Amino acid sequence: MARSPSFCGVILAAGESSRMGRDKALLAWPPGVAGRSTFLSAMIELLQAPSDMVIVVAGKNADSLRPIVDAAAGYLVENHHPDRGQFSSLQVGLQEVLNHGRDAAIVALVDRPPAQPRTLARLCDAFNDAYEGGKWAVVPEYGGRHGHPILIGREMIEAFLRAPATSTARDVEHSAQAHILYVPVDDPNVAANVDTPEDYERLAQARVQTP
Repeated sequence: MARSPSFCGVILAAGESSRMGRDKALLAWPPGVAGRSTFLSAMIELLQAPSDMVIVVAGKNADSLRPIVDAAAGYLVENHHPDRGQFSSLQVGLQEVLNHGRDAAIVALVDRPPAQPRTLARLCDAFNDAYEGGKWAVVPEYGGRHGHPILIGREMIEAFLRAPATSTARDVEHSAQAHILYVPVDDPNVAANVDTPEDYERLAQARVQTP
């Protein structure tokens, strides 16, 4: 009998946002609509539906993120060495997934706008179908670009955790290429990076122009 994975959401939010000039986790979502939600709270809400729990990996910004995480019933864990880069935060978050007895994760980046709920539902369905066929991960694709969130099973979690701290997620994914399913989606959010104020403004304009 096929088993359904027990997902944890994992949001990587420990970056210093130096190019943005303010914490990207706290940017308003949707852009320009102050007081409704932030990138972080919207991402937590997105991941809660298919997940047993949502883990947020913070760094030096832990104190400013904690009220948002607590209000959204998430679970905050701190990366005490965020200067080691995003891969270190990924390893911290995935270790927490295993510590809480879960065997699969939905990994999202806080500097990406939240995917559409229907996109995430499609990725979950694809993962459930593909995992029994020997796939360890599902990655969304938009316009020929790979994006987030990615869905990973225990085998991929362990591959990330075994990798040297100097690795990148891309290094590990390349080494497990045969076990990854890429799923085309009609959702530009999965591949939209928001690193600078100009990126955020373009995102705001794109949403204004979308019917």
